[in-house]
Amino acid sequence: LFFSFFKSLIGKEVIVELKNDLEIKGTLHSVDQFLNIKLNNITVIDEEKYPHLMAVSNCFVRGSVVRYVQVPAEFTDLELLHDSSRIEARQQKKV
Repeated sequence: LFFSFFKSLIGKEVIVELKNDLEIKGTLHSVDQFLNIKLNNITVIDEEKYPHLMAVSNCFVRGSVVRYVQVPAEFTDLELLHDSSRIEARQQKKV
């Protein structure tokens, strides 16, 4: 469910918040089935706290360290997400 949603966001700007409170804004380049994320053209939200990351332009984020992914509202199709989650819930009941 989330994998296909994130694949539809490739090329869009997102903010990824990690479990260590680091927030990275960048263009979503790729995502895999483990929700590992590759970002291009990144900037760190709190540059004063993480000055060593100012020179980094691209990064790979392991899915297990992601807390949140903030997506612009105009790219979020709530009806599609609701329908997909209902279908997935029905399939889980059959198993």
